[in-house]
Amino acid sequence: MTYAVPTSGGFTGRLRNILTTGSLIGTRIVLEKNDYAYSCGDTDQNIYFLESGRLKTVMFSRSGKECLLRICCPGEMFGEQSGCGIAREESTIAMQDSVILRVPYSRFLSTITEEGLVGDLVAYLSHRLFEQQQAITNLVTVDSEQRLGTILLDLADKFGKGDPHHPRIEQRITHEELARMVGTTRSRVGLFLKTFRCNGLIDISQTSRLIINRQRLTEYLNARHA
Repeated sequence: MTYAVPTSGGFTGRLRNILTTGSLIGTRIVLEKNDYAYSCGDTDQNIYFLESGRLKTVMFSRSGKECLLRICCPGEMFGEQSGCGIAREESTIAMQDSVILRVPYSRFLSTITEEGLVGDLVAYLSHRLFEQQQAITNLVTVDSEQRLGTILLDLADKFGKGDPHHPRIEQRITHEELARMVGTTRSRVGLFLKTFRCNGLIDISQTSRLIINRQRLTEYLNARHA
């Protein structure tokens, strides 16, 4: 496997334009920190868009242990599984005060069809499926340090600001949250981050934000996997 810097598709941008023009009508909902957008077992036929704030999508083990699957940033769509007509297997929770737009899936699909974006939607969902498959593959084939590096590249793509070669992750992601995404302990995440910083793969800004050296971190991960 070769690690590459993630890139964003054009579908989400076109979707944001539709939302901005008001072509896609939904119900706006304000969530306070730790509120649920939806819960595991829900059978609602809705799709959601994050307008502001930050959300996390998680699954829980039988013992109650949380596995963090995804962090959503403003402009992103989530809850796409409602189109399958089955109960949700995950929960989406506000990590900070957030505003979301809830749209019935049938209305969403009708608007997408009218706008000629069905093909783009299929490509987007295929890419999301690929990301999930890649995450599962990484979980069973690479070690925790490599998984953390891959996640940092993804977070830099989603939340990075400033120099595109050395993006600064503006969203504050705790070591505990990173540990849940990687599938390891908070202390090991701290150790890996220290190693990354010593090797010049990341840095810390004056406001305690992570700065990612895209090129060097990508090269480091590729060398580790070779």
